Amino acid sequence: MALEKTFNAAEAESRIYADWETKGAFKAGANAQRDEHFSVMIPPPNVTGSLHMGHAFNNTLQDILVRWHRMQGFDTLWQPGQDHAGIATQMVVERELAATGQPGRRELGREAFTAKVWEQKQKSGGTIIDQLRRLGASCDWSRNAFTMSGAPGAPEGEEGNFHDAVIKVFVDMYNKGLIYRGKRLVNWDPHFETAISDLEVESTEVDGHMWHFKYPLAGGETYTYVEKDEDGNTLFEETRDYISIATTRPETMLGDGAVAVHPSDERYASIVGKLCEIPVGPKEQRRLIPIITDEYPDKNFGSGAVKITGAHDFNDYGVAKRNGIPLYALMDTQGQMRADGLPYVEAAARAQAIADGSEPAPEDATEINLVPDAYRGLDRFEARKRVVEDVTAEGLAVMTEATDPRLGRAAKKAPVEPGEGGEMRTEEENLVPLVEAKKIMQPFGDRSKVVIEPMLTDQWFVATDKIVQPAIDAVRSGEVTILPEQDRKVYFHWLENIEPWCISRQLWWGHQIPVWFDDEGNEYCAPTEAEAQAMAPGKTLRRDPDVLDTWFSSGLWPIGTLGWPEQTAELEKYFPTSVLVTGFDIIFFWVARMMMMQYAVVDQKPFDTVYVHALVRDEKGKKMSKSLGNVLDPLELIDDFGADAVRFTLTSMAAMGRDLKLSTQRIAGYRNFGTKLWNAHRFAEMNNVFDSMPAAMPQPQATLNKWIVGETARIREEVDAALGNFRFNDAANALYAFVWGKVCDWYVELSKPLLQDDAPEAEETRATMAWVLEQCLVLLHPIMPFITEELWQTTTKRDQLLALTDWPTYTTADLLDAEADRELNWVIGLIESIRSARQQMHVPAGLKVPMLVTEMDEAAQGAWDRNEVMIKRLARVESLERAESFPKGTVSIAAPGASFGLPLAGLIDIDAEKARLQKSLDKLGKEIGGLKGRLNNPKFAASAPEEVVAEAQANLAARQEEADQLQAALDRLAELG
Repeated sequence: MALEKTFNAAEAESRIYADWETKGAFKAGANAQRDEHFSVMIPPPNVTGSLHMGHAFNNTLQDILVRWHRMQGFDTLWQPGQDHAGIATQMVVERELAATGQPGRRELGREAFTAKVWEQKQKSGGTIIDQLRRLGASCDWSRNAFTMSGAPGAPEGEEGNFHDAVIKVFVDMYNKGLIYRGKRLVNWDPHFETAISDLEVESTEVDGHMWHFKYPLAGGETYTYVEKDEDGNTLFEETRDYISIATTRPETMLGDGAVAVHPSDERYASIVGKLCEIPVGPKEQRRLIPIITDEYPDKNFGSGAVKITGAHDFNDYGVAKRNGIPLYALMDTQGQMRADGLPYVEAAARAQAIADGSEPAPEDATEINLVPDAYRGLDRFEARKRVVEDVTAEGLAVMTEATDPRLGRAAKKAPVEPGEGGEMRTEEENLVPLVEAKKIMQPFGDRSKVVIEPMLTDQWFVATDKIVQPAIDAVRSGEVTILPEQDRKVYFHWLENIEPWCISRQLWWGHQIPVWFDDEGNEYCAPTEAEAQAMAPGKTLRRDPDVLDTWFSSGLWPIGTLGWPEQTAELEKYFPTSVLVTGFDIIFFWVARMMMMQYAVVDQKPFDTVYVHALVRDEKGKKMSKSLGNVLDPLELIDDFGADAVRFTLTSMAAMGRDLKLSTQRIAGYRNFGTKLWNAHRFAEMNNVFDSMPAAMPQPQATLNKWIVGETARIREEVDAALGNFRFNDAANALYAFVWGKVCDWYVELSKPLLQDDAPEAEETRATMAWVLEQCLVLLHPIMPFITEELWQTTTKRDQLLALTDWPTYTTADLLDAEADRELNWVIGLIESIRSARQQMHVPAGLKVPMLVTEMDEAAQGAWDRNEVMIKRLARVESLERAESFPKGTVSIAAPGASFGLPLAGLIDIDAEKARLQKSLDKLGKEIGGLKGRLNNPKFAASAPEEVVAEAQANLAARQEEADQLQAALDRLAELG
């Protein structure tokens, strides 16, 4: 069948993919010819998710490794699946219910709501699978896994035992004391009313304020406050009866347990151990709290004194735990000031007794609600406003001049008022509350977009300190390799400073925690309610309503997808898995947890190697963001350019440890690469190359054919070495240079005379070209699967799919002919040098020019004689004459064993050319000077965004390279006189 003029990716890709699936090309073990196994676990995308550039990049790299190993004959499995994504999926369903006017989650009840979630999963769960198919992902879809398969209430078609595996692990770890329930500070999303992980928190810089307040010393005590400079000279001194604190969250003052200062801060040494008064709330119940020392406060930041609200700040929590300060929770699950617990008068009295030491601090202070009646039930931000107003009205705000620059745009200057004697006071003499206008980092829920509140709640935790060591040792010993090296440091940093892992979520969609409570609060952990009831005969039990964090279940992904706890054949064969390809942002959240969990559960590593890739950014190096409008949709790119072009672009830029800067221009360029490959096959077809495909590797005699066979062996070795070391970009770029440059340009062009019917080398050249183009398809297939499969099946009749064709093993030792390699590379080098000189000197492209040669050794003479016709035609050379020396106006062109010259006198206006080059060089010099000035300016380096600095550096490098080329051309002209 004749090739079409162009490759129609939109038509071909779905057809080709369907053919692969119909013929079982992606089944585990397809094309297996050896005992070694190669298995990869897909990082499971959210079941309701859509393909984004991160997915496209991640899965392209996985697919390259999988296709490469499958073609090498490994028993290969790429295990696909999706994560139930508790909070994300629940959000989708709740929005859908609201949009369609259906009852909400609470009106439906848990059972009915989870049934709705299952409906949504079955309706949209295949979307991401279909999108991965469009990318060309060669997963064994018959083994598609789901982290909620087999859960209670799962509809028909959702059978499986992943749920059973999760529950079994929880129960086993609970019984070993590795899972426990406790009250700790967690990230709390007031919209979804659940704890969330750090990964689900987006810290964003916003305009904020820092309020400065006075905490009066108990009993009206005073002290001398002294500010000194670095040399110990006194700058300011006054008597104070208060300690000043600064806060961005005044509403949390109600729960303060202490004020902390650094042990070395001399300003407050005399009042450490004394009590101060929280300046808010009813005066008669105003609490006194201690002034303590701790290493946490920074004496150079603000006043150096920090209010400690252990139940609403992660840093404060650490100070409180170290110093035995009670943790007073102020807010409910919706972020409103609490209205439950003890009446305020009683709660304040209890808290004061604890501060005085007359009552021991309780381990759980939940019932002590220190929110005054006036604030109870208020939204936290409304409470903030009220607290600020009340403290300011009482005269306990730190005051400053209205012109204080710290006030920023938010400063409200007091009106100019008459003084006591009737004279007008100047504006500078008016004082206003010190409220700094400043940028602050605000934590938001990545899905709810509301401000996250650190909250003290009852949660389930994994005692990670008891299971972390094997995960550390495995990487340190080399049992598991993490690439690149820099990400090992991230891994160790997390694990060596690990905190207990909060694994519970206050959601309904997920694996419900298998713990039941009796009326006395006793816990019964069991896989089923019946087993729990058997542990508590005669008692009424209620199940913990919380579900497990999705990171807990996905932490079991390697063994869970292979059938554990059943000892399946797949588990025996493919575990531990070979490679995990993942993003750097989930090294701790997923990679480290899989390591800990697999060692804790089956005492084995989950994978041999972890390849950590970087981010895909926009062409200017900025992170893709909907708000910035710079998001590239991989599906739209596939529509526009085809999957192969998108895949090749991502691969060519996948330098280890370096972010990708993606642009549509680059993708268009690699689409052109596919077109070049297609056109080379059309050329071969028109020259009857595919009429009789060689049954065996050709044994050519012509120098050109020997050379290209050797180059093919060289690129095969280069690609294998690159992929074996996860240097995806090196493999892609080497293939690009080989296929476009060596094959499509040089070999096709140089072969034209040899393909003439009367040429003695015609049949040999057809056979060689057929084999070389076939090898191009094989070697390119892992990166560009669609166009290569189409060419494979269209150019000639094949017995099998390219996807299941054996990967070549030939070597340069077998195929490289040293003489042919030397001669053809000499010819190509000479032609390129002549072309370069012509281009630099602005010799008209179509003009044939004479050449001179002053010396040529025997090898060079032989190479010239055998390839003279080709050299002259491709370099546009009219003649070659010997000369004793080069006349003035000759450009010298060096080649191994020969010295050539290109006489330009009379061909170009040398003076005009010099002037043109100098003008361009001067202009570039100004641009380079400006760029260097910017980059050498310390203010620019310190204040400019990272991507702006990188862009300036790239521009400087490009301009400098251009200037170097112009200077080289100018130097050549200078030699001409």
